[in-house]
Amino acid sequence: MLLTIDIGNTNLTLGLYAGDQLGAHWRVATDHRRMSDEYGLQFLGLLQNANKSIADLSGIALASVVPALTGRVVQACEEYLKQKPFVVDTGVKTGVKVRYEDPKTVGADRICDAAAVMKLYGGPACVIDFGTATTFNAITKSGEYLGGAITAGVNLAAEALYTRAAKLPNIDLQTPPSVIGRNTVHAMQSGLLFGYVSMVEGMVERFRKELGDEMKVVATGGLSEIVAKETKVIQIIAPWLTLDGLRIIWELNR
Repeated sequence: MLLTIDIGNTNLTLGLYAGDQLGAHWRVATDHRRMSDEYGLQFLGLLQNANKSIADLSGIALASVVPALTGRVVQACEEYLKQKPFVVDTGVKTGVKVRYEDPKTVGADRICDAAAVMKLYGGPACVIDFGTATTFNAITKSGEYLGGAITAGVNLAAEALYTRAAKLPNIDLQTPPSVIGRNTVHAMQSGLLFGYVSMVEGMVERFRKELGDEMKVVATGGLSEIVAKETKVIQIIAPWLTLDGLRIIWELNR
C-alpha cells in the first residue's frame, strides 16, 4: 500500500492507497511543536487503527507547504515506518506544466491538485482549495497550471474576528437558520459562510471568462462540502484531491 501525507498549515492529511483506491484516511492537526519521534508514533498508531503495519507499505509520498516540518516528518517516516518518502518538489515528474512566473513558489499541494484534476476530470478547470488559505487555481485544457488567486481561508477569517474584535466569540462554521442572523453567532456564521459562497461564485465567473465556458469547478479541502452545499457553481467535490495527486505523481516517478 502507498501512504500519502500532505502537510498543511492547519492539518496533516494522510491516506492509504491500494492501487488507485483510497482506503483509510485521516485529517489531524498540524502541531509545530511536535518532534519527529512524536510524528512517528502517531503514524504507527494510525496504521494500527487501519489494521495495517509497516510491512504493508510499498511506499510513502509526501507534499508539504510547511518547510519547518518537512524534515521532521521525513525523519519520522525513515525511523518509524522504515521508508524514505518520495517528496514532491522541484524537478520531479508531475504531468503538469507550470506557467507561474516563478514555478518554485507554487505550493506542492496546488501541483498535486492540478495533477489529480487532469488525470481524473480533465481541463480546463478551476480548483478551489478550502484550507488555511482559500486558493483558486487555473488549469488549462492541455494541463498547464497558469496560476490563480489566494485569500484568507474561512477559519482564518473567523479567528481574526475573534482575536481582533472584543465582543465577537469564537464560533464553529455551520449553516445558520437564515442569511439575516438574529444573534451574534448566527450573524457571524452568515457573514463567513454566505460571504465566502458569494466570493466563490464571483471568482468562478471571472475565471470562466478567462478559461472558457467548458471550465470545470472542483472543490477540495476540509470545508469544501460545507461551502458546496450552498452554491450550484461547484460541480465536483473532492475533499481528498491532494492525496489523489500525490498518488498519481508517485506513480509517474516510479
